[in-house]
Amino acid sequence: MSLTLPQFNNLSQAEATSRLLTCCTSTSWAHEMANARPFADMDTLLARSDKAWQQAQTTEANLLEAFDGHPQIGNVDSLKEKYRNTQDSAAHEQSGANDAEDEVIAALAQGNQDYLDKFGFIFIVFATGKSAQQMLDLLLARLPNDRDTELANAATEQNKITRLRLQKLLDAT
Repeated sequence: MSLTLPQFNNLSQAEATSRLLTCCTSTSWAHEMANARPFADMDTLLARSDKAWQQAQTTEANLLEAFDGHPQIGNVDSLKEKYRNTQDSAAHEQSGANDAEDEVIAALAQGNQDYLDKFGFIFIVFATGKSAQQMLDLLLARLPNDRDTELANAATEQNKITRLRLQKLLDAT
């Protein structure tokens, strides 16, 4: 359920933190955001989110905690279901993959597993507006990177995802 900004500002600390954790599962980020209320407008909230995420990125543990909030895409069936059944707003984040060819889906599944095996965390990408092929191309382009580069790339993508989820949470889209 989306909220207005004034409703969000008036939530209890615990409820605000709980709602924020649906946008990003980094507890340090969520606590920082809940403590920063009230926000005058959405632009102020998003700017504060960027700053809180920048602070959260100072430890790998915070990054991995945020990445762990994303589901593991591990097999072809789960990819097909995830990308072809877009019945709620979260699914729209990856709606470009709805008509993906089976071989692209299979390659995404394999690429996701290869990425997890190499880096120790799942492939994080801001999927909104991207086709399955584009996501596969991005995955394959990032796979040769070193772990530090990928932590930074994933952190950047996580922030994009978080910003979109905040806008959805607060009925700003």
